[in-house]
Amino acid sequence: MNSFTMGRRGFMSAGLGLASMPLWNATAGLAADSAQLRMVWWGSEERARRTKEAVQLFEGSNEGVKVATEFMGWDDYWPRLATQVAGGNAPDFIQMDYRYMFEYARRGAILPLDQYLGSTLKIADFGDVNLKSCSVDGKLYGANVGVNAFGVISDAAAWRDAGIEPPTYGTTWEQYAEKAEAYGKAAKGKKKHASADGSGNENLFEGWLIGRGKSLYNTEGGLGYEPADATEWFTYWAELRKAGGCVPADVQALFKNTIETSPLTLGYAATDFGYSNQFVGFQKLNKPALSVTSQPVLTNGKPNHYLKPSQMFSVFAKSKAPEVTAKLINFLVREPAGALILGVERGVPASPAIRDALIPQLDGPSSEVVKFISALSPYVGPLPPAPPQGAGEINTALVRISQEVAFEASTPEDGAASLLAEAKRVLKKG
Repeated sequence: MNSFTMGRRGFMSAGLGLASMPLWNATAGLAADSAQLRMVWWGSEERARRTKEAVQLFEGSNEGVKVATEFMGWDDYWPRLATQVAGGNAPDFIQMDYRYMFEYARRGAILPLDQYLGSTLKIADFGDVNLKSCSVDGKLYGANVGVNAFGVISDAAAWRDAGIEPPTYGTTWEQYAEKAEAYGKAAKGKKKHASADGSGNENLFEGWLIGRGKSLYNTEGGLGYEPADATEWFTYWAELRKAGGCVPADVQALFKNTIETSPLTLGYAATDFGYSNQFVGFQKLNKPALSVTSQPVLTNGKPNHYLKPSQMFSVFAKSKAPEVTAKLINFLVREPAGALILGVERGVPASPAIRDALIPQLDGPSSEVVKFISALSPYVGPLPPAPPQGAGEINTALVRISQEVAFEASTPEDGAASLLAEAKRVLKKG
């Protein structure tokens, strides 16, 4: 998923003239106290249904507590949140992403939760790895909602109807292109393209780089790849696009970083890319049975996947009811009553006790997610270096430049040069 369309300077200043103009709905504008909370997340309608059901149960068991909820798509979420944080009136309960956690934590926008560990937050059984994945500079800034990994989501029946076996674990990048091109020549009807265009997908680009022993960013906060890497990436997709293996530029441009606007969901492609926690949402919106498998791999390359917190639940640093907010977080991630309602839609729960309680009640799509995480082990390496401040702006640049290349307004070489120049400019501001 992508986009942090407001720049780092905007993050600090955007709210100065807008602090009195909340962007959430009117019911979410209540002043927070011990009984009134505001909660926000990004995601699909399925995520919203589950979350609201769990929140209502929390309200019912905590007399006097009311939670005003709001959700939206990824693209809208981050600019709105940045404006609210800068204005000092963000929601108490914030769904946070690993990419942005470091930036928000180091700016003092979200609250360290260490003071609640062992009391309000009873998440010790998450283990050191999961706790560290939600920590910055030795302090805990969120509760891991679930473990997930990035992969390939396919309508396997569409592939087989075209006489081609769908991608699976261990499929190489070369094989993926060959399969996609063959599918494009054989398929009929609307779903005539094998694949979405992944050229603007930062998560997929990251897997491409990791397999080559590189990364989006290095440990010093600089870029972890060279112009030649980006050129090769854009060229791969340009050739696949030309061969009819992935959707054309005008179809990919319909994608707005939501499951609903995916080329797979819209019926233009047999395959798209997403995090494992999104699989349930994809299946909800797609009639054919879907499958999830690993990203393409590099022949003799390094493991190009990693397990990360799918999201985390954090507390706004200026919340007037931080302990009640922490209590709601605990209810959703560690108490069976709340966590079982959320299921695996946000990822496989970090708590072994919750996983054990959840497995017997899993439906087919949820079971697929758990199986995927288990089967991915041979392809999993360590977490990459943390994204630096400004990484969201670079993500936005990748999306824009990939579209310029797709529409042939730029060559892969020029697109790569533009991407690195813009990325270095953004990072230099830090």
